[in-house]
Amino acid sequence: MDLYRVHIQGLSNTIHHFHYQFGDEFFRHYGTALVEKGSFRADIALDKHDTFIEASFRLSGTVSLICDRSLDEFDYPMEINRKIIFKYGDADREIDEEVQMITWGTESLELGQFMYEFIGLEVPLKKLHPRYDDDTGPDGIIYSTRDPETDSTWDILKGLKDN
Repeated sequence: MDLYRVHIQGLSNTIHHFHYQFGDEFFRHYGTALVEKGSFRADIALDKHDTFIEASFRLSGTVSLICDRSLDEFDYPMEINRKIIFKYGDADREIDEEVQMITWGTESLELGQFMYEFIGLEVPLKKLHPRYDDDTGPDGIIYSTRDPETDSTWDILKGLKDN
């Protein structure tokens, strides 16, 4: 999507601000493996220098997730602040998760893929509807509200064991 491509060749050495609003079409374009639907606002500041560009991403919005327990859909709010440094060098490559090397002739930066990856990293491994927040203990283990002593299912299983 060229909408999220910023041409850096003609930018002066100062801070440049870019603002985006995006939703479901964004996730369909970049992939729906982690997120299918959502609504976000992105504020990006590119601080251009002679030998590098520092990009500060601030993303706020919600994604629509499916609860692992109830299969109900729910909105999961996110506030994401990340930085990437694009350092000029002899080849395009990732140095680490916060530093990308780009060649001196690079004309533009495609910021959409970075925004998609930042959102994907914030999706929890265990997706629980907010109504289950009280079921999670301080150790992160999900506790059921059912008491095994009063649950008749256990009586049936105990009966099988005795046979």
